[in-house]
Amino acid sequence: MKTVALVLAGGIGSRLYPASRSDRPKQFLPIGGDRSLLARTVDRAGFADETVVATRPRFADEIDEHAPDADVLVEPDGKDTGPALTYATHRIRETYRDTDEPLVIVALPSDHHVGDDATFRETMIAGARVAAETDRLVTFGVTPDRPETGYGYVEPGGAGDAAGVEFHEVATFHEKPDAETARAYVDAGYRWNSGMFAWTPERFLDAAADSSLAPLVDALAAGDPESGFDAVEPVSVDYAVFEGAERVAVVAADFAWDDLGSWDALDRVLAADDDGTVAIGEYAAVDAADNVIASDGKHVSLVGVSGLAVVAYDDHVLVVPKDEAQRVRELVSLLADRDAF
Repeated sequence: MKTVALVLAGGIGSRLYPASRSDRPKQFLPIGGDRSLLARTVDRAGFADETVVATRPRFADEIDEHAPDADVLVEPDGKDTGPALTYATHRIRETYRDTDEPLVIVALPSDHHVGDDATFRETMIAGARVAAETDRLVTFGVTPDRPETGYGYVEPGGAGDAAGVEFHEVATFHEKPDAETARAYVDAGYRWNSGMFAWTPERFLDAAADSSLAPLVDALAAGDPESGFDAVEPVSVDYAVFEGAERVAVVAADFAWDDLGSWDALDRVLAADDDGTVAIGEYAAVDAADNVIASDGKHVSLVGVSGLAVVAYDDHVLVVPKDEAQRVRELVSLLADRDAF
């Protein structure tokens, strides 16, 4: 088979405000490492024969700085992962199918943290084999290490085998649960829905044609992608395609993983100081512990506080309890209404 790694780099990552802003998405930031999240994702995509970075027009000129060896695919508009992946899958089929061997796309978000690149690559190749051999849509289900309420879950069904790779049918997808339900999901062997996928172009486009993305599929076939984007609403690929599709498989992803969706995630991916604080940048603290601190060179000082995320980038400062870090999205909506994001 021929594999194409499709790296999605069109989002913003609003919950990582103020480091992430409307003109500086989180995939361009070196969070949790020395190089940008996008650059590290493209490095991990070395298992593929080709690497394509898909992005929206406003970010296109910056991709080369982070992924100089990747091809860049610019979608007509930013409308979430459903339209983005439909457009990219159509274009990749047109561009990269040059033999009779199966063509498989492995879709990767550009803003994830992965702890073991070698196991990651092996897992992606395994999922691509399942997609090619069984004509299934494949999602990669991360083995949970805690009852997380910030992720969706995949409930595995019956087991199968494809070219020596074990997979499970997807019984159903579950939305982000409350704490009690999350514990039950972990105990039952459910997996985190990672947002990483594999498919052949034909299988995906057939499934998209039976979804709310059908007008875009039709417009792409007619050579008019702009009208197709105009005809569909923003929607994630999970909602639009995977949750209603038949023949969906989950392949186990047994490596350390985090989607770095909010500031409390730094607790999980960075080493803590003696006081339990994790920091990007310099700080000083008196009678303060268990905080997350991030800045772009500004010195941050804390006195008598615990359990906070304190973030200072540009001329913007954010202070939020770590256990409410997901609510930064609410703040960003407020700022966007004021044209201040």
